[in-house]
Amino acid sequence: MTTFLDTLFNGLALGAVYALVALGFVIIFKASGVMNFAHGSLLLLGGYLTAVLHDDLGFAAALAVSVLVTAAVAGAMDRFLLQAGGGADPHAAHVQTIVTIGVDIVILTDLSRRIGGDLLSLGDPWGDSVSALGPVTVADSRIAAIVVSAAVIAGVFALFRYTSWGLSLRAAAEDVEAASLMGVRLVRVRMLAWCLAGALAALAAVFLAAFPAPGLERTTGQIALKAFPAAILGGMASPPGALAGSLLIGLTEALVAGYQSELHVLGEGFGDVAPYAVMVLVLLVRPTGLFGGKAAVRV
Repeated sequence: MTTFLDTLFNGLALGAVYALVALGFVIIFKASGVMNFAHGSLLLLGGYLTAVLHDDLGFAAALAVSVLVTAAVAGAMDRFLLQAGGGADPHAAHVQTIVTIGVDIVILTDLSRRIGGDLLSLGDPWGDSVSALGPVTVADSRIAAIVVSAAVIAGVFALFRYTSWGLSLRAAAEDVEAASLMGVRLVRVRMLAWCLAGALAALAAVFLAAFPAPGLERTTGQIALKAFPAAILGGMASPPGALAGSLLIGLTEALVAGYQSELHVLGEGFGDVAPYAVMVLVLLVRPTGLFGGKAAVRV
């Protein structure tokens, strides 16, 4: 029972962090129709900035700077690279998606050169400390991941619901032409969406690199891409779906890792592909995802 509870808590913590990343995928897709393959590299950028700045600035200030810089890079990438090529035209989204692959290669190559084979500490205040929650011993970083992610995700949902930007984003996602005719400033709305996604990625990097992970390494961005099937599972354009998909992926990964010995028949390393296996199984039953609706096609 203790093993199950421990595994369950780890799964919830992983799911909470994946939700930050998956929410970034969904926000960008809703705002621009672009599948951002550079999201993992932006996450790595945020983590790298926190790692190199925390000695001089302290953890909180370094994290604040990394969040702002990553948000600015993501916004600039959209405004001056993607929108410059195709404007806010949603029909250019396919080309812009391919462009993000090139951006990912450029950022990842530079950061990999800088990080090399090192493991970077982000200087988080939780370190390797643990706490006892009943019969379960939990890393403090896992508790912080759940608490911080829940607060931030609630804030993002409040932005969607109660701000003019959120209303504009939802209007543009429903019908971009109608939103434009109603005076919605599409260029600014989607750029701010990219900024928000970048900020969420930088924050997620802290918890992906925190204990019990060894630290930030050049492959941390690839780990973040496990949130990609979570976003697809949820329906790609559904923020609540991204949240549900992330929790499902996190729990799946933790359960497979926790009961690896009982699942040896599925082969070693099954935990690495388990999120994608779950995604395929769900999409076979619900091709539009857990919260996705049928798209209306204008002919």
